[in-house]
Amino acid sequence: MFRIILLAILWSILSAFSLNAQAEATIVAVASNFTKPMTEIASAFEKATGHTARLSSGSTGKFVTQIENGAPFEVFFSADETGPAKLESDGFAVNGSRRVYALGKLVLWSATPGLIDDQGQVLKTGSFKHLAIADPKLAPYGAAAVDFMQNQHLLDKIEPLLVLGENITQTQQFINTGNAELGFVALSQVIDHGKIASGSGWIIPSDQHKPINQAMVLLNLGKDNPAALALLEFLKSDSALSIIKQYGYQLP
Repeated sequence: MFRIILLAILWSILSAFSLNAQAEATIVAVASNFTKPMTEIASAFEKATGHTARLSSGSTGKFVTQIENGAPFEVFFSADETGPAKLESDGFAVNGSRRVYALGKLVLWSATPGLIDDQGQVLKTGSFKHLAIADPKLAPYGAAAVDFMQNQHLLDKIEPLLVLGENITQTQQFINTGNAELGFVALSQVIDHGKIASGSGWIIPSDQHKPINQAMVLLNLGKDNPAALALLEFLKSDSALSIIKQYGYQLP
């Protein structure tokens, strides 16, 4: 009996050693709105494969520029399709590796409970001094917010009140700190168990702005890295898809 237990322990040690010996790390650029789910996915990925995903979050537009200027990223999770498509066409990403991994949802949100009604009428009737959005030149969620306001014929009225965040994370910080009474953020930032966790908010109907199709792509630096290839494959797993859905995204 003791011999059987000893052999089992030795097998476990050898298996763990073998896994660690083969484990690799990949450097991943992640659009700010996807930071929370991607952090959970990276943890599940490491447990399942032994590989490590080292995450860096920021605005989609800045990442595209950084990658084209030699930033050492191997996988890119964008907040749109345009960035990855550009990287492919410009020769910085592996052709055919681009695919949509999530459909984002835009939210009008305030840290103040009751400020935002369930139809967003505050935009037309409310008195506020500042409204925060992510810079539409850099962040797809900011571009979607502008598109929505244009469709509702509100942009001319609200544009003088806009506070621009470098990315969607900074935009939420502006609202949290009171630098803006309300603003447009990603649902993934404020959702908990299927509901807006704090403050008040209105999920913008998807047909009222251009779709937020978030795409990922394998960059040239990652094409021979087993960890980068495994991460792209892991995003198709039930475990990863479940995490993505928990944060309010729709699956493509």
